[in-house]
Amino acid sequence: MLRKVLLIYGILSALLYVAINIFVPMMWAGYSSASQTVSELSAIGAPTRPLWLWLVIPYTLLSISFGCGVWLSGDQNRPLRIVGGLLIANGVIGIFWPPMHLRGAAFTLTDTLHIIFSIVTVVIFMLEIGFGAAAFGKRFRYYSFATMIIMTTFGILTGLDAPRIAANLPTPWIGIWERLSIGVYMVWVVALAVALLRVRVTSRKLTLATVAAG
Repeated sequence: MLRKVLLIYGILSALLYVAINIFVPMMWAGYSSASQTVSELSAIGAPTRPLWLWLVIPYTLLSISFGCGVWLSGDQNRPLRIVGGLLIANGVIGIFWPPMHLRGAAFTLTDTLHIIFSIVTVVIFMLEIGFGAAAFGKRFRYYSFATMIIMTTFGILTGLDAPRIAANLPTPWIGIWERLSIGVYMVWVVALAVALLRVRVTSRKLTLATVAAG
């Protein structure tokens, strides 16, 4: 029962993150979800920063709890254990996430750290999906590979526009590219949670359900 509750937290975390990204931009007049990044909502000096910080606390706790659920599900499945550890690590990193400055502001150490944390997080995302693909059968593996391709594609498009933020130049599509990249990851998290909720756990090993085994 504990394992199932923790896995359900994974679904809730993804839904909460999407809800936050819909609600918080509404609190900033003039903010554009199409042309501005998610990080700008919590940037130093942003009017939505306090609200964002409060709302991501439950998201972070849900994410870490989900990681624990995945860890518990991987009794005899090492790749799954690694996924659980990575999910927990990613949640902990989120607690110490350094903010960026608003567009046009002087570039400082916190902006550099923000970029470094972003890169590390993307690497962790890819490792999660990669090891998650190895933990299941063909269908989930192919789906995971497709997710990685989509994330990489939109991640590159986001990265190409990123230098224009500090220069305070127009970025008409960066918000769309970034949110699509994040969105496919959130869908993958939900898919992972659902797949694990459909498996049978015995006292000795994890037995994957037929639907998950492919």
